Amino acid sequence: MKQILWFRRDLRINDNAILSNALDEVFPIFIFDKNILEKLPKDDKRVTFIYKSVLNLKKKLQSIGLDLAIFYDYPINVFTKLQNNFDEVLCSCDFDSYAIRRDKEMENILPLKRFYDSFLIHPNDGLKIDGTAYKVFTPFYKNLKVLWASDTIKEYKTNQNLKLYQYNYTHTISLNALGFKEQKIASFLEKNAFVLLDEFKEKISKYQEDRDFFTKDATSKISVHLRFGTISPRQIFNTIKKHPSSEFFIRELFWREFYSYILYHFPKSEYFNFKGKNIDWNENEKYYKAWCDGDTGVPIIDSAMQHLNQTGLMHNRLRMVVASFLTKNLFLPWQWGEKYFALKLLDYETSSNVGSWQWSASTGADSVPYFRVFNPYTQSTKFDKEGLFIKSVLTDLQDIEPKLLHKEDGLQTNLFLNYPKAIVDIKESRAQAIQRFKYANT
Repeated sequence: MKQILWFRRDLRINDNAILSNALDEVFPIFIFDKNILEKLPKDDKRVTFIYKSVLNLKKKLQSIGLDLAIFYDYPINVFTKLQNNFDEVLCSCDFDSYAIRRDKEMENILPLKRFYDSFLIHPNDGLKIDGTAYKVFTPFYKNLKVLWASDTIKEYKTNQNLKLYQYNYTHTISLNALGFKEQKIASFLEKNAFVLLDEFKEKISKYQEDRDFFTKDATSKISVHLRFGTISPRQIFNTIKKHPSSEFFIRELFWREFYSYILYHFPKSEYFNFKGKNIDWNENEKYYKAWCDGDTGVPIIDSAMQHLNQTGLMHNRLRMVVASFLTKNLFLPWQWGEKYFALKLLDYETSSNVGSWQWSASTGADSVPYFRVFNPYTQSTKFDKEGLFIKSVLTDLQDIEPKLLHKEDGLQTNLFLNYPKAIVDIKESRAQAIQRFKYANT
């Protein structure tokens, strides 16, 4: 048996399904997919993170007697060249529309053996008694009690008897050869995922209380590592579950499971309203550009978006605030916001981001009621009272009295400050959104 081990979003050698299920001679590969990379800006920070992670994976595979062939091509070209030398391909799977199309195309060349390795459950394992899918998180979560109430979840063990298939491949690829320049990324992303988890365990007892504050160092910082599989969800679960204050964080892990589950069972929700409502969104390109650029005249929105543009990062509470502002106050399609996040977020994951955007837009599974609209000024008052986050990004506001940052057009009272007026009235735009949602057709 000669197998290709196609690493994709499982860039690790421990607790890896394909290394556990592989037999005999194997040829590990990673493909920098031109279908994806050709659509990205050349300063995309994710490519730097992935590139470094792939090189690290190569070293780790070499430490156990294997190696990693790295390709920069269209997957169909890679497998067409390799097909006569191998019996099958082992890989982890995704269920976004591109991944489904890609894998069907590859199956026409070589048999594909898929493993659901990026999540804790396969979506078919969390169904109702009648075999249908849950549409609300809480019953979905309760149905999985045997899993989340466990002390540990069994991890995969690497087959120690694997041999490297001797294929004539010596090509190495630089980041420049991919068409990208190395980007500066947040320093914490240079840390091993398990180091981040160890640091998080020291503050997990206050996680539920502190996680919504923009300037408190309360989160795990593990999302990018989880997205690209430098650590598995099982490893995270098993590490954190040992802590007595782990319950709330574990529940958050299962929100990620829920959104993957929804996308699997309702694939059209990737692009269309899950609830089927026909909403007459605004399509104001000027408003959209102002939101993308962080030029809305609302300090918390502008600082969050400018920070995203600079770093590829955004606090979870801020994601909800800017999403509510886009879909409720500007009344722009959630798909526009989701598309922009897909372009910018280092931890972008289709299922989680589509699910979260539909939650904010009141169009998705178990989403916020349409009449619940986040007031950005209330949010910044509550979670950044001193304006520390806002001022760290909008440095021209360093000497401004904090209460002016949390008051609609409060900065207009400063004659020496050239800060734009808010592009919409918060109270008026909220009322209009509620009215339009109320009469939206299904």
